[in-house]
Amino acid sequence: MLYQIYETQRALMSPFSEFASASAKLYDHPLSPFAHTPLAERVSASFDLLHRLAKEYEKPPFNITAATVEGVEVAVQEQVALTKPFCRLLRFKRFTDNPRALDTMKSQPTVLVVAPLSGHHSTLLRDTVKSLLHDHKVFITDWTDARMVPAAMGPFHLDDYVEYVQEFLRHCGEHVHVISVCQPTVPVLAAVSLMASRGERTPITMTMMGGPIDARKSPTSVNNLATTKSHSWFETTVIYRVPANYPGAGRRVYPGFLQHTGFVAMNPDRHLNSHYDYFLDLIRGDDSSADSHRQFYDEYNAVLDMPAEYYLDTIKTVFQDFALVNGTWVVKGEPVRPQDIEHTALLTIEGELDDISGAGQTRAAHGLCSGIPAGRAFHYDAEGAGHYGIFSGRRWRDAVYPEVRSFIKRFDEQARQLAAPVTPIEHKATAALAAEVMPAPKALAARQTRSFTPAKPSTSATSAKPARLATPATPATPVKLAKSAKPNGTSKSHTAR
Repeated sequence: MLYQIYETQRALMSPFSEFASASAKLYDHPLSPFAHTPLAERVSASFDLLHRLAKEYEKPPFNITAATVEGVEVAVQEQVALTKPFCRLLRFKRFTDNPRALDTMKSQPTVLVVAPLSGHHSTLLRDTVKSLLHDHKVFITDWTDARMVPAAMGPFHLDDYVEYVQEFLRHCGEHVHVISVCQPTVPVLAAVSLMASRGERTPITMTMMGGPIDARKSPTSVNNLATTKSHSWFETTVIYRVPANYPGAGRRVYPGFLQHTGFVAMNPDRHLNSHYDYFLDLIRGDDSSADSHRQFYDEYNAVLDMPAEYYLDTIKTVFQDFALVNGTWVVKGEPVRPQDIEHTALLTIEGELDDISGAGQTRAAHGLCSGIPAGRAFHYDAEGAGHYGIFSGRRWRDAVYPEVRSFIKRFDEQARQLAAPVTPIEHKATAALAAEVMPAPKALAARQTRSFTPAKPSTSATSAKPARLATPATPATPVKLAKSAKPNGTSKSHTAR
């Protein structure tokens, strides 16, 4: 019933929102006589703010039309590479007539960005994609608003999410790198673990950013809510059916407007001050600051509904049972064994000020992926960065992205060396390198026949001692050390300015 009440309120507010928008322009347009009346700036700003508070926010476009490669601006076209009932796999295809840039683009790594299905649209990662396009071929998961999926398409569970990720990885090709941001770190790790257990080729690298791998560590308000309420409470309190005016009428969902209310409730003072600053910017005529506010909240206020099955599965599996770290997670009859991952390099990233995924939650992946050699496991702390700062904004562009780019480039070059034809003289060195990246058939068979035993719970993320980003991956491939690196020891925080 709450969903129907919300829709009724939205329909009633729509005319007032449009009236406020028109009135704001009436008191602001230079040719309007009302714009020259006393207090016209304040009246216009008040109506503009009222319009933005009452309007409905649709999914914004990615609007990425160009990127720079080797100093050359190339065109970017958004293409649909694969379509599933609850998700589209998008590719940002780059085009150029410049021979040098074209040769560079052909040799650049392929990256699959798995966007969160946690309330916001995948366009929240627009800045992430923009940066990656300079140096990579980029795919991204574009999750569909559940209210737009007909009920006849059936339910969507967390296990289905894992299968989607596996299918997308296979579609992107053998030499793919995967980046997961926030919520998908858990299902991505499960997807790669299952592929490794089956003996399939796994991604060259995994980059996990600000996700709840082990939600027991440094619990945030998000974690506390999930642990203090029972599973039945979530099912009876926050799950509603889609109203009749949408294609998904009758489908059970966790509505986006409830998720958005939760987002705002976490930092109400910050949002209140932001809107007041916007009001003052309009009065002062500071168009640049006002536009920045609009761009942020056009994205932040655009939310989607999540399938109820997926949402409830995530609450139980990730935040209540801690099934991944306890070794009890079974996906459609197959146990999830992160320790079977041996040939995929791992990078975990955490923000110092992250109030959604606490310190150590993402880093815990190193303790679970015990099969990955120390020289292929890395951690990076982004100092001064909040949750959004690790994948968007200045700190992402200036501090985090250079580390991600360097990490992917290093191991992609190793994979290309293995794929290239070798002479008999090079055979020994290549075989030694291959042992680091590819499983031998006998070892693979032995791994497949191992019986399932639950993994020991990770007691501390630091016990895995992941290497620094600057640590050489293998003795066969010397890597120039970064200025901030030391020959041995665990990861240290890098200043993100």
